[in-house]
Amino acid sequence: MRFAFLSILAIITLAMATTQAKKNIIVSYPDETPDSVVEQAKQAIIDAGGLITHEYKLIKGFAAQSPAKVLESVQTMGQQYNAVIEEDQMVSIN
Repeated sequence: MRFAFLSILAIITLAMATTQAKKNIIVSYPDETPDSVVEQAKQAIIDAGGLITHEYKLIKGFAAQSPAKVLESVQTMGQQYNAVIEEDQMVSIN
């Protein structure tokens, strides 16, 4: 009985830890930014449990669903190249 209770408690704790709130973001860089910096940022998001949803061709950047905790490190990685991270949201004209 005790083993079953501890197992259920462990599963619940693991589920809560892996279901962090993810933000839809757009990350963009100036054109002179090396591709390695962009790839490093994408890999950091994937390693943190995020998902790259789109890679842009006209601008250097990508869209992703990312845990909030990794955004600060992605911002720091691109600091020399002025990485812009913004929340992806619907824009309309009224």
